Amino acid sequence: MTKTIEEGETMTFKESPEAVAQVLQHALVGDDLPDSFTLLGREWSLHRGVFPSTLSAATEVLASIVPYPEGGSFLEVGCGTGVISVTAALGGCASVTALDINEKAVANTAANAERHGVSDRVRVLHSDMYTALGPTERFDAIFWNVPWTYVEDGFSLSTDLHSAVFDPGYQGQARYIAGAHEHLADGGRLLLGTADLGDRERLDALAGEAGMRIELLHRVRRIEEVRVMEYHMLELHTK
Repeated sequence: MTKTIEEGETMTFKESPEAVAQVLQHALVGDDLPDSFTLLGREWSLHRGVFPSTLSAATEVLASIVPYPEGGSFLEVGCGTGVISVTAALGGCASVTALDINEKAVANTAANAERHGVSDRVRVLHSDMYTALGPTERFDAIFWNVPWTYVEDGFSLSTDLHSAVFDPGYQGQARYIAGAHEHLADGGRLLLGTADLGDRERLDALAGEAGMRIELLHRVRRIEEVRVMEYHMLELHTK
């Protein structure tokens, strides 16, 4: 159970990579995981080997505050179960492209697009960042709910699920920022969902290296069991 806390309250619990890895292991082999879940008033399919969208409030919160381009095109990197991509289509986006490096997530997103009747508007591709896109493809908005847990370069990503929560040296976020200009339409928006557990100083440095600055659009704080998480919706702008 989660609830929003008031502005100014400061209780933060930081998890170690080891603690997060234990959660991932359970998501891979836990016998008690259901094959569906409820979020945002809808039922969603959950495939084993895909990061469950209810382990934290991140998907629920970010899906509710993404500035979807109504009538436009939306690209999601790291689609997972597909909640955000499907919500974008249901929210009025004319076309949605969902990418994930995990083939199980690709299948899970496709299943949820079909489940909610938006398969005609949601294209799902197996992709390492932007690699599956054509060179001329452009989008009105690009979004990634990034793996904010910082670990040093060389940290072993031993399963597909590890890449959902770990980004060694923030190399993935650097690629996301640097490569986005090739796929943003004129006036398009580059968006990033993260949390206060992330390394904002490092993220700002990566944006600066790409000639961009970061604006905080929204922040939402939630009490989650023994910890408080603060989720951030960021937008990157050319300097």
